[in-house]
Amino acid sequence: MDADVSDSPGTPAEPDRPDDPAGGGPAGESPDASGAAPQKDAPAEDKQGRPPGGDGPAEDTGDAGGPGDTAGADGTWSERPAREGRSHWLRWTALAASFLVLVAAGVGWWLYRKLDGNITTDTSAAAELKAYEKDRPLPIARNAQNILLIGSDTRSGENSAYGRDDGGSQRSDTTILLHLAADRRSATAVSIPRDLMTEIPSCHTTGGKATKAQFAQFNWAFELGGTACTIRTVEKMTGIRVDHHMVIDFNGFKDMVDAVDGVEVCLKEPVDDDDAHLKLPAGRQELDGEAALGYVRARKSIGNGSDTERMDRQQKFLGALVNKMQSNGVLLNPTRLYPVLDAATKSLTTDPGLDSLRDLYDLVRGMRNVPTEKVQFLTVPRREYRADRNRDELVQPDADRLFTQLRKDEPVAVVPAEKADSGDSQADHSSENDPSGEKPADTDGSPTPAPTYSGSNAADDPCGA
Repeated sequence: MDADVSDSPGTPAEPDRPDDPAGGGPAGESPDASGAAPQKDAPAEDKQGRPPGGDGPAEDTGDAGGPGDTAGADGTWSERPAREGRSHWLRWTALAASFLVLVAAGVGWWLYRKLDGNITTDTSAAAELKAYEKDRPLPIARNAQNILLIGSDTRSGENSAYGRDDGGSQRSDTTILLHLAADRRSATAVSIPRDLMTEIPSCHTTGGKATKAQFAQFNWAFELGGTACTIRTVEKMTGIRVDHHMVIDFNGFKDMVDAVDGVEVCLKEPVDDDDAHLKLPAGRQELDGEAALGYVRARKSIGNGSDTERMDRQQKFLGALVNKMQSNGVLLNPTRLYPVLDAATKSLTTDPGLDSLRDLYDLVRGMRNVPTEKVQFLTVPRREYRADRNRDELVQPDADRLFTQLRKDEPVAVVPAEKADSGDSQADHSSENDPSGEKPADTDGSPTPAPTYSGSNAADDPCGA
């Protein structure tokens, strides 16, 4: 066999040509016996740093050389323990992170279930309302919501410290109709006096006995037929469909105040009331839950002792509570919101439509963007009942006009009592001053301005500063 012929499958070089593409090398080099080019110098790398013919990434192995190059091999093996150490550390970090995520998810689920389980569902009221569905008003404003808030005056259980327990009977100490506008840009809370004389429909007692329809003071409805009877009485009075209801007792209110670290109030005079467990100095001050409860319930020791004055105090306190929750970021901070929700849900009884934490969260989320000056409080237009000055009656047509505005989801203008024109501090269009209930029309034929009602909003300073 000729010396220029290789037994290998490679193509022999042609030394006469300066550059032999088929030979795979520059001129002057010839293949060895196996057909491979001699390794005098390190092979040139391509643009990606890979050796010719290689598919993998370039690797720094010290001096370029073959597998037998001990320097290169020594450099490669010396780095392997460090890479393995980093890989081991990353695996443990990922495992620890996964464990923490699982723990957090488990704790979150447990907290959710705890809060959810705190809420009591009032199924009996739902059944009673369903039985009288045909007599109830139809909703008019889509997406607007009307929620009846009832403060229970029961003296049973833990509430016995606040009065004598006469067999666990319940009374509605405070009743507020909360209207949430469809666009969730305003909220109007209307207090209904407990001594207001009104028509109470026939209801069923807890024992199933039917009561007679009667004209009586408003809070009798709760004592006679519970929540369902109160809702039907409000709907009959206002023509407004009540979408949901909440009943909260004394301890729930007290714990909510403590959960936000107290609420600021302002007293014109010092208070010393043994019945309300209340002893406070005059001036601006922060009330804890126990003191706050006495403050909103006191009648004889603060102001003129009337229920109207007490409702005004309750409204301003609720406004201050809303302001505290919004200004301190409670609604947006889970760690601060949880104690408030825990306190509220423990003493909360709702209809089936609001008996889950998700339902309540959706409600709170819809309200958290309402400006504090648009969270308004007022009392239904009322005056002393003609037959008994210790009772109240509605001022008409003022009350019906307010109820129509709420029913149609129309804006309600509320101003401080001192800015209202009416002397009875209910509305500046009192029918006592004008039997028609309308303001005199302007001479230029402009439309009658919308009525305004005396009250307060959550942005008001408690000391009027």
